[in-house]
Amino acid sequence: MKALVLSGGAGTRLRPITHTSAKQLVPVANKPVLFYGLESIAEAGITDVGMIVGDTAEEIEEAVGDGSTFGLKVTYIPQERPLGLAHAVLIARDFLGDDDFVMYLGDNFIVGGITGLVDEFRGNRPDAQILLTRVADPRAFGVAELDQSGQVIGLEEKPDQPKSDLALVGVYLFTPLIHEAVRAIEPSWRGELEITHAIQHLIDTRADVRSTVIKGYWKDTGNVGDMLEVNRTVLEAMERRIDGEVDDASETIGRVVLEEGARIVNSRVVGPVVIGSGTVVSNSYVGPFTSVAENCRITDSELEFSIVLRDSSIQGVGRIEASLIGRHVEVTPAPSVPSAHRLVLGDHSKVQITS
Repeated sequence: MKALVLSGGAGTRLRPITHTSAKQLVPVANKPVLFYGLESIAEAGITDVGMIVGDTAEEIEEAVGDGSTFGLKVTYIPQERPLGLAHAVLIARDFLGDDDFVMYLGDNFIVGGITGLVDEFRGNRPDAQILLTRVADPRAFGVAELDQSGQVIGLEEKPDQPKSDLALVGVYLFTPLIHEAVRAIEPSWRGELEITHAIQHLIDTRADVRSTVIKGYWKDTGNVGDMLEVNRTVLEAMERRIDGEVDDASETIGRVVLEEGARIVNSRVVGPVVIGSGTVVSNSYVGPFTSVAENCRITDSELEFSIVLRDSSIQGVGRIEASLIGRHVEVTPAPSVPSAHRLVLGDHSKVQITS
């Protein structure tokens, strides 16, 4: 069995971060979200991975390399522009051959991995198996309709009026029959070859399409709110580890991970928090659900429920929360300006001003 990992796409919902960085490499608890997926694939016993890459191919290849760090063998498959998930299957035909495969969206996050799902697929070997989860607003997702027996009878891509609250999770399992389906469909109104249309083709031709409704945690890390939520979830599972330096005037409480080479000076850190190597926190407070990457400076500031990428500094700005701060960023106080009122008043006006 092989894996097809999608790591293209523009990441428009994470701009401006993704103007200069691949969305799959934005870190969660100081580790790129893509790496969690690759680790899950390796844990499921899959070693041969095809990775779809686009405009950020160079950055992805530099981060992942040949895959040996993860126990994988990675083959890069360029996609000229993002033309849909089914298009990714289409251009990966030579790599996939006649093997079964799991397709994994590189910016998705599933707690607990995919080993159980892969084992279930290997044991039953339906033509396709999709993962579903209940969401509050399914209009932003591919949506599945099930009959009373739980059989998949229909799929829609981002419908205005969803027929259920069951959204497709970004992990799919296929036999080689999917290759016929992706060749049989036409581009959607978005100009993309939709994987939902390909799976619908399998359903219409009476192929064996099964679904699993997952109750565990899943997130598409496509926007800042979801990134912060995934970061919170990962940090909650971490164990306390202090490999860096904490001076006598500082206090660390709870699940704090301080990497080797990091320093805490005259500060208070309340976990769950991870602080990367080379980072210095001085005269500051770092609160729960915060990840600070390597070589950062946090000085005379308060930081909580946030992600700070490498080589950034935050100095003297009071409190920051629910924020995603990119690489090589400087956050400093604005210059003070005299307060003043500017008025244009008509005749016989009466004005009361509280200074």
